[in-house]
Amino acid sequence: MPHYHKLGKIPRKRHTQFRKPNGQLYAEELFSTEGFSNASSLLYHCHPPTCIQQIGDPYSVAPTIALNKQLQHRSFRGFDVAPNSDYLKSRVPVLVNNDCHISLAAPTKSVQDYYFKNADADEMIFIHVGSGTLKTAYGTIPFEYGDYLVIPRGTIYQLHFNDSQNRLFIVESFSPIVYPKRYRSEYGQLLEHAPFCERDIKVPQNLETHDEKGAFKLLIKKEGKIYPYHYLYHPFGVVGWDGYHYPWALSIHDFEPITGRLHQPPPVHQTFAARNFVVCSFVPRLFDYHPLSIPAPYNHSNIDSDEVLYYVDGDFMSRKNVTKGQITLHPGGIPHGPHPGTVEKSLGAKETHELAVMVDTFRPLKLTEQALAIEAKDYYLSWLQ
Repeated sequence: MPHYHKLGKIPRKRHTQFRKPNGQLYAEELFSTEGFSNASSLLYHCHPPTCIQQIGDPYSVAPTIALNKQLQHRSFRGFDVAPNSDYLKSRVPVLVNNDCHISLAAPTKSVQDYYFKNADADEMIFIHVGSGTLKTAYGTIPFEYGDYLVIPRGTIYQLHFNDSQNRLFIVESFSPIVYPKRYRSEYGQLLEHAPFCERDIKVPQNLETHDEKGAFKLLIKKEGKIYPYHYLYHPFGVVGWDGYHYPWALSIHDFEPITGRLHQPPPVHQTFAARNFVVCSFVPRLFDYHPLSIPAPYNHSNIDSDEVLYYVDGDFMSRKNVTKGQITLHPGGIPHGPHPGTVEKSLGAKETHELAVMVDTFRPLKLTEQALAIEAKDYYLSWLQ
């Protein structure tokens, strides 16, 4: 979770009268998840955030689960997902369970005519290709290649892209996305051994208060459906806020790798934690420095987790024929390891320039019909080559 932050104008004491220059009261809103027991923020709106004009008919965006068995190593060509001008329609779910949904997206245009709120899940959006600005009631966050955008559930936002070439790797988490517990002190501060620190966190800036009346379309995602709402007042009509609950960003390029004399296990790459899954970052780093070390990872059995690896850039030393945007799924229950020839090839190597995002889930993932459409069917045979 991020640290305390504030922007704009707020009263000295919470839950007290806070008036506009014309004498009217600003509308205070407590924004919190898990009741009143988790991180929260207080926002002060020019107008109440409750003025609904119209509600449209909901429509389903629930993933369609493929009717096939899951105990098989699989690979998917992520960049085969077709671009789409609409941000929400561009999001293609590929792997899902009750803890998270993993999607790919290639939006070509900024969100202009609606605002979006995911009322079910925190969103982690990894920017693989493209740049732009995340706009919210909390302020704006510029983003670029390599950024993780972490958007807490219930946050109303728009993504504004700088051009039409964009590729996103998205994880929806049905529990809060937080820093790993072992990186934090009992007070929440990131400790000295953590691979990133508070200085690396990008927080909202440039609060833009839109004191506007009209018909503002808000698409709300809840339990696999999109609910079209129209509100009387602009959703970014916030004059000030403070607290611990807000969107933030971290660049994968600011993740400092942990290395050692011998090969380090995957948990040293952990970046985020959630209920029943973790997210890891594989970044350029020096290899092990024991004179007899084997830099390539050892074979290992995924008994308790499904391993999803999203390849971003560089030469991944344990795999052959890796392409940008490729996803591999190594399911729990069967071992996997380096491709033939990669162990010997790694001997004597001093460093790697690989860049990848890994999601380890502790409950099995299900494939979607969309995933089958971009699957490399013979991936499970690649250890024979």
